[in-house]
Amino acid sequence: MPATMKELGLDDLSIEERLTLAQELWDSVEWQMAKLPLTDAQRLELERRLADSIARPDAVTPWETIKARAMARAKR
Repeated sequence: MPATMKELGLDDLSIEERLTLAQELWDSVEWQMAKLPLTDAQRLELERRLADSIARPDAVTPWETIKARAMARAKR
């Protein structure tokens, strides 16, 4: 069974310290996951999405547009 926050003493950390630790944990997982090969299902899904975006270029929204919309909503 995995250790709990309390057992590790993490519940005594400040919010800022916990956020920093969470980011470090995520970065370490992300780095390791990036090295794993894709499953057949993942590869097929990526190929399907790529084919869809090529077939329907008007249905693709640029990242800059999505980010701007999200930032505008966050300011409300």
